[in-house]
Amino acid sequence: MPSSHVFVSRHPLVQHKLALLRSKWTEPKKFRELVREIAQLLFYEATQDLALAPLTVETPLANCEGFEVAERIGIIPILRAGLGMAEAIVDILPTVHVWHLGLYRDHETLQPVTYYNKLPSKPDIDLSIIVDPMLATGGSAVAAVDILKRWGAQRIKFLGLIAAPEGVRALSEAHPDVAIHLAAIDSHLNERGYIVPGLGDAGDRQFGTG
Repeated sequence: MPSSHVFVSRHPLVQHKLALLRSKWTEPKKFRELVREIAQLLFYEATQDLALAPLTVETPLANCEGFEVAERIGIIPILRAGLGMAEAIVDILPTVHVWHLGLYRDHETLQPVTYYNKLPSKPDIDLSIIVDPMLATGGSAVAAVDILKRWGAQRIKFLGLIAAPEGVRALSEAHPDVAIHLAAIDSHLNERGYIVPGLGDAGDRQFGTG
């Protein structure tokens, strides 16, 4: 399944935390903490190609040549499950912009429905990163990329925790130019469109609902 634009982390910390995240005994507070920690690790891996600009700083002893991130980054969480991932990224790179997209999956048709769009009138960023814990059918991710491309975004990545092969395939076929960064690709989707073995509903588990 992984190809030249699909990246599945093999970092030991990611794999360790992912196992804890999956456990049905992990309560919402710990679940939210794990989502944040894994999101930060995946963001670190997904941004290794960011452009840098030279920067001179003054240490207590002398001037020192260093670097700063030269690209403007927008984080687009798919509500509501993507919120915890977006907040984690802001903690490590406070200069990112955050714009929310509200998409939910119709449980009858399994198709995405857009109910909220908080993008500004035109893009003023170099890289858009969609964040959503689960890439299941791929419908919401494809719809989000569709929205961003119509908006004018040129460079887009998807950052998720767990995917089903069906979701990776759907997003890859619809948008082969979008890099996909994940912690795991699981076995399959069940008849209700849930990832197996997965971790259940990421939104419900983060916020203690359902």
